[in-house]
Amino acid sequence: MNTFWTVLVVILIILAIVLFVLYRQGQKLQARQMESQKLLDQYSQVVSMLIIDKKKMKLKEAPFPKEAYEQTPVYMRWMSVYVVRAKIGPRVFDLMCEKPIYEQIQPKTTIKAKISGAYITEVIKGAVLDEKALEKRKKEKEKAAKKAEKEAKKASK
Repeated sequence: MNTFWTVLVVILIILAIVLFVLYRQGQKLQARQMESQKLLDQYSQVVSMLIIDKKKMKLKEAPFPKEAYEQTPVYMRWMSVYVVRAKIGPRVFDLMCEKPIYEQIQPKTTIKAKISGAYITEVIKGAVLDEKALEKRKKEKEKAAKKAEKEAKKASK
């Protein structure tokens, strides 16, 4: 009976160590993500664009430079990305976006969007939005603001 408790305690200690390590890694990743978000916001610009086409494809097949694929972390290279081909001014660009934005954009329409590099961060005008999507977007923004507020309070302590 004594060995049972010893094994149980060892397993609990190992489990506690693993959980602590995962917690710390999560904090570091969250901090890195917030820094990336600040950079995206800093270098973003609002442009008017004509959407030519949109597709979901593997990152390797996407029409981005080879350097973009090489700079992508290994664990994300197998994922599919949402690619939007748009005409901005006289030039045609291939831009990347996330699923909610991809669903808002319709081909053969003109929209006003906020872009940062080759990434569409937000659709400002001209997107197809239903009431549920608007509510969800509003709640997400409020949630993000509350989270940022908590992080700021935590950092100031």
